[in-house]
Amino acid sequence: MSMRVYLDHNATSPVDPAVAERMAHVLRESFGNPSSIHTFGQRARALLDEARAAVAALIGAREGDVVFTGGGTESDNYAIRGVAEALETVGRRHLIATAIEHEAVLNTLKALARRGWRTTLLPVGPSGIVSRDALDTALTDDTALVSVMLANNEVGTIQPVAELAARAHARGALVHTDAVQAAGKVPVDVTGLGVDLLSLSAHKLNGPKGVGALWIRRGVRLQRLTAGGRQERGRRAGTENVPGIVGFGVAAALAREKLPAAGTLGILRDRLERGILSAVPGTVVNGIEPRVPNTTNISFDRVEAESLLIALDLEGIAVSTGSACSSGTLEPSHVLKAMGFPAHRTQNSIRFSLGAGNDEAQIDRTIEVLPRIVDKLRSLTRTTRQ
Repeated sequence: MSMRVYLDHNATSPVDPAVAERMAHVLRESFGNPSSIHTFGQRARALLDEARAAVAALIGAREGDVVFTGGGTESDNYAIRGVAEALETVGRRHLIATAIEHEAVLNTLKALARRGWRTTLLPVGPSGIVSRDALDTALTDDTALVSVMLANNEVGTIQPVAELAARAHARGALVHTDAVQAAGKVPVDVTGLGVDLLSLSAHKLNGPKGVGALWIRRGVRLQRLTAGGRQERGRRAGTENVPGIVGFGVAAALAREKLPAAGTLGILRDRLERGILSAVPGTVVNGIEPRVPNTTNISFDRVEAESLLIALDLEGIAVSTGSACSSGTLEPSHVLKAMGFPAHRTQNSIRFSLGAGNDEAQIDRTIEVLPRIVDKLRSLTRTTRQ
């Protein structure tokens, strides 16, 4: 096989060599517990502080407001459960999210609904953008939290978070944004967004897996998820994953450095999109602008997405049918379903997500092999129907 093409960066991204190198060094040389007061411990503590400053800088935050977690899922859980339980005592037992959130948000809402919280999911329509009016209608005086993702993991659409946050705040609700798929691809600034909580994940921006962060605006009260020691200023118990956090810090600093060039991914993405739409009949893009520059989600008429994914993999091209967290299920994409598409379209769509290492040659190779594969799959469908 001449070329391997990885177009699934939204599922996970390759660890940057500088990140791996720094993590290996920390594993070997800085094994101390950051809570220990001797030199070994204080060396580890200094590394955590350095990483916290780098992650905070990526989102325009103060470093003391960043809490390290075990990933984006934990950050989402902590934000939503933490606020829900902290505000339960004042009678605010209503939670709002969009119908296209990641499962980490949706399933947390379901769990809280089983315990008596009222939940509302906002519609998005075929644009993939949340309706402002729908939020106004959903907000009540007992709304505790509104959770709206900044960029969607499947179709890449960017939500008007700042505007939605202002409306939610006017009714006294707090606002959380899952910025896991936005950080490193578009500028993210906590002040400009006007949110109260923001989730991040290291492995979506060329850092290690199993490390995330939750930014908590100063003064916001959260109920802790885990009982234990006083790590992370008493907000997350358990000895910190120092090598992982250091890797996250390096990845965040690199992402901030490369941000001005992130638009060049958009040029490659557009080349891929145009190439597919012109070379393969019966194709359409799901979701409208604004989108993150690295993502396109395309429906292939009369083709089962899973068959297309496998056929592309055999050609050395890695793509996905949507969120990696729901792969392995035969359920149609909840995002495309929420956008109101018919059943067949929710099951014939492929997500192409670009990142470090992709170039024109890889994009052209993908455009070159797709028509042949799609023709073959369509002819097989015709044969079985005859």
